Amino acid sequence: MSRRHASLLLHGAKKLDADGVADDFWILVAGDRIAETGTGESWRSLAAEISMLGGGGLEVFDAEGAWITPGFIDLHVHGGGGGSFDEGAEGIRTALAFHRAHGTTRSAISLVANPLPTLAASLGVVASIAEADPLVLGAHLEGPFLAPSRRGAHDPSALIEPRPEVVAELIAAARGRLTQVTLAPELPGALGAIGAFTAAGAIVAVGHTDADLAQTRAAFDRGARLLTHAFNAMRGIHHRDPGPVMAALDDERIALELIADGVHVHPSMIELAFRSAPGRVVLVTDAMAAAGSADGAYRLGTRDVTVAEGRATLPDGTIAGSTLTQEAALRGAMAAGVGAQEAVAALTATPARVLGRDDELGYLRRGHLADLVVLDEGFVVQAVFAAGARVPSAA
Repeated sequence: MSRRHASLLLHGAKKLDADGVADDFWILVAGDRIAETGTGESWRSLAAEISMLGGGGLEVFDAEGAWITPGFIDLHVHGGGGGSFDEGAEGIRTALAFHRAHGTTRSAISLVANPLPTLAASLGVVASIAEADPLVLGAHLEGPFLAPSRRGAHDPSALIEPRPEVVAELIAAARGRLTQVTLAPELPGALGAIGAFTAAGAIVAVGHTDADLAQTRAAFDRGARLLTHAFNAMRGIHHRDPGPVMAALDDERIALELIADGVHVHPSMIELAFRSAPGRVVLVTDAMAAAGSADGAYRLGTRDVTVAEGRATLPDGTIAGSTLTQEAALRGAMAAGVGAQEAVAALTATPARVLGRDDELGYLRRGHLADLVVLDEGFVVQAVFAAGARVPSAA
């Protein structure tokens, strides 16, 4: 990476990532990658050298006193800014722009349970967007292979068993862009489906399930590596029936999604999860279209959702996603007692590892993709760079 072609030199920040904290940090970006990093005043001579080389397009960003973290990664999100991922390309782009302005530089496109033709068409739309936009990780099928008794806000009429022909149809429709699949491992055919989805390159997550400890462990042994929004839409921890959460906490192979919005999980349980599974918690938003928008009436797939004081529910009171951003999730985890470094890692390095991409995402290291978030002392986003390019602000 040539210094002459550097595009951004950010300096004066307090670096915060899974590698640790560094004061008076600077970072040089060339193209979509981090070219160099350092501390202190050495950035000044570097800027002068680039100028002498003819690098006139260099933006020098003074981040004195601010935090800089890697870009946030969201493995589970359904919409935001008034846009829903189930509404086609326009809704997807609206929601992506909203979350990017709040620090999420890489997003999965999560789809709720719908009839198979609808899901297949949505997977095709996501594939086309992902092929054109490298910031899109791919599709996440949160349905239709869910336990009816633990369906949450998903349409019960759209839930089916993971028959081999259905699994093959959805894999084909995704055109290699299926990032994650949530399923209930107790369903007939589920263990075989885990193998098929894993072979297709998808991360399989256990979720929306009534599985017990043994059934969950069997899914992990077949290749499932994630627990969808831990504690929600599954058996709780009981002294005679430990359930999926204990199976995940006990297994070093497994990462646990967590929604730190103060609604889905009590702060004490957030702190417990981080303490019990260090380096394995993945903060997600599970946000729907109302994130960043006014209270009122919305749709989540085919379901009517009411949002009041930021809480999204079905008419019967069932929680229907969140109105969270990853920026707010960071603050929520820290308010629950999680250390800043651990909370940032759960937004960056840990999901990058789950994706198998921690060699290029999730850290502020030379050679990594230049996904950067600048935050003030209160951890409010001030600027976002994705693959080296400035992201438009939320305003």
